[in-house]
Amino acid sequence: MPAAEPTGAAGRAGRARRELIRARVVDEGFVRIEQLAEDLGVTPMTIRRDLDYLQSKGWLRKVRGGATAQPSTAFHGDVRHRMGAMAAEKETLARAALPLVKPGQSILLDESTTALALAALLPARAPLTVITYFGPVIQSLAGTPGIDLISLGGAYYPAYDAFLGLRTVDAVASLHADTLFASTTAITRGNCYHQSPETVAVKRALMEACDRRVLLVDHTKFQRRGLYQLAPVSAFDLVIVDAGIPAAQLEDLQSKATKVLIAQPD
Repeated sequence: MPAAEPTGAAGRAGRARRELIRARVVDEGFVRIEQLAEDLGVTPMTIRRDLDYLQSKGWLRKVRGGATAQPSTAFHGDVRHRMGAMAAEKETLARAALPLVKPGQSILLDESTTALALAALLPARAPLTVITYFGPVIQSLAGTPGIDLISLGGAYYPAYDAFLGLRTVDAVASLHADTLFASTTAITRGNCYHQSPETVAVKRALMEACDRRVLLVDHTKFQRRGLYQLAPVSAFDLVIVDAGIPAAQLEDLQSKATKVLIAQPD
């Protein structure tokens, strides 16, 4: 466990240094301990403690010799890093999903950056009720004419920029929507996986709180691994995937999913 933060000037200096480290990891993808120590004028041991602390908060993943923002089986990946990954594919998926949204409906959006891409298009389908617990979606739609925005509370997870936990699950259970649009970290042998049990608990609640479930996934999801199983792809009424999916993986997906739509770029 990382040590408690010092107070006073030392504490402020440490917080500022860790914020610089976090920003560099996201911007550069990987940073080395020795380089950080040299650039920030501290010892490698201090940097290692900083990385331990940042990893405990979910901001990065500590690896041999440094730290990375790339996701792993146990690390979801920083929100800012995820927002920049596969951006064109996410926009293609969002455009393919938009015709499923009809004015007057209630829409559930999860904490995925793919759902965030769809959120940017939703004002064109107003009036709508949009329910979410994801900070960037809330910021994107807050105050938008024709969008009745419902924000679900709970324990705030900074690395996800989302509210998760039992209170979020309870909040979801008190509502019912027309359609859920969600994504997943990984798909393995026809099952969806995530890196945290908190994420799985909330998404399972979302799946129970709607009439239709739509899964939006880019082709890289089939190359990743996750620790906690969410649900089989067959639990979704429709899976939308981009055209970059290899033929063998598409064939396997079509054999397991209820329905598959291949999103074509404009």
